[in-house]
Amino acid sequence: MGRWRVSHLEYGRTGEELAGAWYVGRGYAVVARNWRCPAGEIDLVLRRGRQVVVCEVKARRSDSFGSGAHAVGFAKQRRLRRLAALWLAETGTHGVDVRFDVAAVTGAAIDVIEGAF
Repeated sequence: MGRWRVSHLEYGRTGEELAGAWYVGRGYAVVARNWRCPAGEIDLVLRRGRQVVVCEVKARRSDSFGSGAHAVGFAKQRRLRRLAALWLAETGTHGVDVRFDVAAVTGAAIDVIEGAF
């Protein structure tokens, strides 16, 4: 009998739940989870007052190959900026400050890099 393993998608979803809980514990509201459009997907959009946070969640089983935060390169940053503009336009959200964070989840540990780019 083979070992039971959590699928990649389930592990990613668990990482997003942990990251969402981290933000909620700090007074943010989760306003979108896995928001999709033809241009791509935003893992989490959170809000606290005038602050909107677009969060890319990188969940890994271990940090053997480096932190998940290192997986957000220039192209991904550019895509997230574009997606944030699309989300703001679609939702009619104006007059806010937008911040881009990366949440690196390894096991049950979470490292949030606020203002990552």
